[in-house]
Formats: sequence, C-alpha cells, structure tokens
Amino acid sequence: MAIRWICPTILALLSCAIALYAQSSVVTYHNDNSRTGQYLNEILLTPASVKSASFEKRYFFALDGAVYAQPLYLSRVKIAGKGFHNVLFVPTSHDSLYALDADDESSSTPLWKVNFLDAAAGVTTVSASDVNCPVIPELGISGTPVIDPDSRIIYLIAYTKEAGDQYVYRLHAIDVTSGAEQPGSPVVIQAPGFVPLDHKQRTALLLLNGTIYSSWSGNCDRGTYHGWVMAHDAKTLQLTGYFNDSAGVSGASFWNGGAGPAADAQGNVFVVSANGDFEGAVSLAQYDESVLRIAPAPDLAAADEFTPFNKVLLDQEDLDLGSSGALLLPDEAGSAAHPYLLFTSGKEGRMYLLDRQALGGVQFGSDSGALASLPIPGTHATFGSAAYFNGFIYLAPANSPMMAFPVAGASLGSLPSASTTNENGPPGATPSISANGSRDGVAWTITADDGGQLLAYDASDLSSLFNSNARLSNQLPGYTEFSVPTIADGKVFAPAEHGVAIYGESVSDPPEITAVTNAGSYSSAAISPGSLISIFGSGLAALTANASSNPLPMSLADTSVTVNGIPAPLLFQSPTQLNAQLPWETLVGPASVVVRTRGASSAALKITVQPAAPGLFTDAGGYAAALNADGSVNSKANPAAAGSVISVFFTGLGAVTTAVDDGAAPVAGQIVFALSRVAASIGGSPAQIEFAGLAPLYPGLAQINLKVPALASGTYPLTILVAGRASNAAELAISGLD
Repeated sequence: MAIRWICPTILALLSCAIALYAQSSVVTYHNDNSRTGQYLNEILLTPASVKSASFEKRYFFALDGAVYAQPLYLSRVKIAGKGFHNVLFVPTSHDSLYALDADDESSSTPLWKVNFLDAAAGVTTVSASDVNCPVIPELGISGTPVIDPDSRIIYLIAYTKEAGDQYVYRLHAIDVTSGAEQPGSPVVIQAPGFVPLDHKQRTALLLLNGTIYSSWSGNCDRGTYHGWVMAHDAKTLQLTGYFNDSAGVSGASFWNGGAGPAADAQGNVFVVSANGDFEGAVSLAQYDESVLRIAPAPDLAAADEFTPFNKVLLDQEDLDLGSSGALLLPDEAGSAAHPYLLFTSGKEGRMYLLDRQALGGVQFGSDSGALASLPIPGTHATFGSAAYFNGFIYLAPANSPMMAFPVAGASLGSLPSASTTNENGPPGATPSISANGSRDGVAWTITADDGGQLLAYDASDLSSLFNSNARLSNQLPGYTEFSVPTIADGKVFAPAEHGVAIYGESVSDPPEITAVTNAGSYSSAAISPGSLISIFGSGLAALTANASSNPLPMSLADTSVTVNGIPAPLLFQSPTQLNAQLPWETLVGPASVVVRTRGASSAALKITVQPAAPGLFTDAGGYAAALNADGSVNSKANPAAAGSVISVFFTGLGAVTTAVDDGAAPVAGQIVFALSRVAASIGGSPAQIEFAGLAPLYPGLAQINLKVPALASGTYPLTILVAGRASNAAELAISGLD
C-alpha cells in the first residue's frame, strides 16, 4: 500500500516558506554536558526586544522554599488527563519538586508536585543549626537535577533529617508526567566512609551514557568531608562506582558554585577540586586544587590532572581553584595540535585553558603545562561557571565587570574584548547565553546586588540591555546563592528566595481571535478532533515562524493555544494567523479556543467540533493537493491518467484505528486507518477508495488513495465524504481516455 508525502504543496499552503523554529529543552545545568550555558534556539529575545520597555517581569510562581537549583525545562510532556505541556521543573530547599506549566501564567497551581518530607514520621529538612553552617533557610534539594528526555525521568538528590537525628541523602527517579517514583526509587546514598551530616550535595547532576554522576562538598568545612564523585545506574539507581579524592584526610571537595561535573563526547568526566586539610601530609594531598579527568564508571579513577604550581598557597589562603566548575569548549576554539579544550577559573582570580587530552599534570615553578594561565584583570574571584558563545568565554567575577575573552586556535586572550560598565558584587555570577544560532546573542546573569537582580547584556559588546531593579515592578523577589537563569521559548525563568520569576515581552493589548477554521477548506463548520485548524485574528503572535520539529511544539516563540484548556500543538504563527492541531481528546460539541502570547490571553472563541469534517488542501489556483501515480504533483500541466491511483491530502478525518499523540505523525511503517466510511467523487463520478487514513510524516494530515474514474481529459471538481460529511471542492486535472 503506497502512502506518500507531498511536502512542496502542503507545507507551502501552511506557510512553510517562513524561517523554521526548533524548540529546545533545558534538561541539565548550563544547558549541556559541556556546561557552555548556550541556548541557541531563541528567536524572540533579541538585544532590541530585551532592551525595550515591553520586556519585564510578568509573573512569579510562589513556591514552598528557596530555589538554589537551576530550573529545568522540558517540552511536550504528556500529563495524564491534561494533554501535552511545556513543563518547568523546580526543586526547592523544602524538599519539594514542582512541575509547572511553563506557558500558563494564570496561577501557580502546579501540574503536579511531590514532597519528600513526612512530619508524622519525623522526616524534616536539614537546618542551619544541624550542619553548623548558615544555609538560608534550610537544606533540602540544592543541586540541579537532570532529566533524561528519552525515558522522561528526572533525577534529583534530596537531603532529609529523620528520626533519631539520622541524616539521609536519597537519589530519586521521578516520572516527569506524573511525579511518581520509578521502580527501585529512591535509594539511599551510601559509600564507604561517607557521612551524610558532613557533606553537601550542591553541584548539578550529570547524566552520561546511562549513569548519574554526583559530586560532593562539605558543610562549611564541618567534620571530615571529602571530594566524592559517585556514579549510580540510571535504570536501577544502584551505586556502580565512587571516587574519593581525599581518603584518609579531609577536604578537596567539589562545590564549584553549584556547577556540576562536565563530560565530553568520549565519556570522560571533568571536575575541579577545592582546598584540602592535609596538615602537612603532602603525600595525601594529591588531588586538591586540581582539574581532574575521571574515567567513566565503573572505574571512576583519576585518569589525568592539572594542578597549579602554587597549590600550597591556594590551600593556605583558601583560594579554591574549585570555586568554579569546568567549561568544555567546542572544537571550533581549538587547534590541530589541541582540538579539545577545557576552561576554568577560581578564587585566586586566574584563568586556565587546558588540553582535555593532556591536562598537564602537577606543575612546579610555573603553569607551563597549561595552554594559558592568566590573571583575570583586577584579580577577582570567580564562582560557578563561565559561558561560551561565538568564540568568546564570558566570565562574571566578584567585584568586577563581566568580561568576554576571545578564544581561538587553542589560545586565550589575556584581555577582554568587551566588558560591562557595571561591576558585580560578591559572589559574581554564572553567565548564560541566549541566541538564534550565532545571531542576536544576549548574556544573562543573576547577581546578589541590591537584594538580587536579573541582568541582560548584548553578547557582542556587553552593553546593558536590562536591569530588573531599574523598575520596582521588575525586581527579583530575593536572591539565592549561585543562581542561574533558564531561558526557553522567549521567556527567562529566574530562581528566587521563595519561587521563580518569569521575565519576557509583554503586550498592552491581548490577542483577539476572529475566526477558527479548518486549515484546508477554511470552513468554520468543518472542525474535528485531530484536524489542522487555522486561527485568525490580531495580535496573535510577536513574529512569523514555522515549526521545524516533529512532533510539533506546544508553543512557538512565547505563543500557545488551548482548546477547552488542553494545549494544542502549533505549526505556524504570525500576528494575524496561527495554524495548530486540534487535540485528539477534544470532545465533539461546543469547545473554547484561547490564544496566549507574551503573557496575555485572548477571550475564548466558541467553536463546534464535529466527529469528522474533511477539508481538502488546495493551491492558489484551486487545485487539490494531490500526487499522481508517479509521485509528481497534480496540476493542469501534469494531469493524472484515468484509471491510475492518486493520493489526495486533507484534514479532518476524525476517529482512527490507532491512537496518535497530539502533534505527532504515525511512526515509520505504521498505517493508521480511518474508522468512518470514506467516499470520493470526481466530476460527479464515484472514485474507488484504496486507502483512507493518516498521512505519514506530518501531524494532522489525512490521505486517501483513489482510482481515477474513466473520464475524458479535463479538469474536474473533487470532493470527499467522511462519515457522510462532504468536503470543499478542489480541482483535479485528468488525462482521459479520449
């Protein structure tokens, strides 16, 4: 059975000539395992739009605790009974994990929420007095979780105080669709010599080749703590290996200002250690103040290291190299001799550029083993992570401007190419970059200044674009240490002391819907579940864009649609027209369509949903979107032979034999048939139907294969009927048996 695809005609009719948009998720700290901080699929937030008065704080999700971890963003999450949503996952210091609708700013009611405390059983968070360390206000979930987008599982580590003054860390594997624990979850974090009370899990988790890596530090140097790297199997959660860089003594922890271990494509794990407490036992001080390459689990041994020549001074002066994590640079920054690079910096105020394949070893007298060992201008300490974009490393030290240092040919510039005009107070910041590929870069930071603020700069010259504290209504509601913003789909999600603030463009006038029609026939009376629809009106979107992903995204550039409260996948948007798919679960009968764009919602437009409502796609001349027997597009100049089998494309098929997700097409090799009776006529003559069902490759598109009746040459009206409902008429060119 031939089921064919007609991209040139159908996509042109649905405005595919527009620049494509691919929605990206943020499933790990600083956006990728290299920790570059880049979000390169942003088409709405440009330097011009961020600098405009319309960019502002739009909403605040109030949560039950402080947010120290970076929020994570996953697109197209299927929530039971609620359809597909773009979801923001936010853990709190109160041991809660929230799943929030990233597109709905009408309330902070979560899609789901889980909490790992049990007051009745004596399970609480860990307080500052428990660890003798001034945490604000409590320790619960501090490290950034990680999401496996394939298995749809989010992994996190929660810290609790339990009956009998027991302190416990647990690794949880949570279903992103429901908040349910996975089989075998949670597991208690245990390793020989590991004392939970003396350790803090502040760094981000790393998911690499089916293994969850966690790194560890201490609570204000309390007790005997170590720099641990632990590995757990992502399926079973069982401990598969561990590395202790200060066994027998103490210190050399991995705290890194919240940055997690980094990993390269070869499976190597990179961590940066802090100062150790070795009391002169130099032989035990092998791995403090070092950049380490750790072999993948289960080995988890130090395979290579770089230790600065002045590590004794760094130890004595508490100038941790490990105040920041490792940034793995893309190959474009390297050279033929040194293609794979690593960058880091620390509290001493020094930058290091290293060869990942040969870190350099222990240095003596100078850092000659490094590709670069350079003082940061002004010698300011760094915390967290640097970012990379377009040949520059972005660094935001404490008591210093943010700076962009050029890096190319495995060489690091000693002076910045650009600097901000303002200085950031302690502890500085971790920059993140949003851009549309290599264009329209914006550098974002959250700093502690003035009680906490979100700042944005033009990535090309670091000129100021936005300061949340310049206007009272834009202020960030409190600062959490080492905060990192998350940028996704035209919005910036900024962690705060008791929740997450949403920043983005705002509109003074809400969008207005004037009509909702079948996308093929443009009939408002021909709308059915699973069909493609066109929404017409004004102010529907900020710009024109076409989805490039399959399945379709649930939003395009901060614009989304709901039908009876269920999100509808989008394939095209412009200020006056949206093309979407009516969710399959939409019930027959009255329904309400709402458009949300840039923080504003339209009034609901009432539509009537039919069981089936076919609408044929046509070109500008009224010819049907059809393929002749040889796969060519039917037209007056290219007619179909009488007696041949052609494929015709439409939408509004109604119920089908196999369920297909909203926004998705049948998978390769899958044939999905219509449940209703389908008929067709050409020029009033019945046409034999050989197939009726969903077309491959494109969501919401239906297809019939029919045999052309024995007619004379000419152009004839084609109509189809599904469940007795007739489509619009479209022209079909026939080469007859004259």
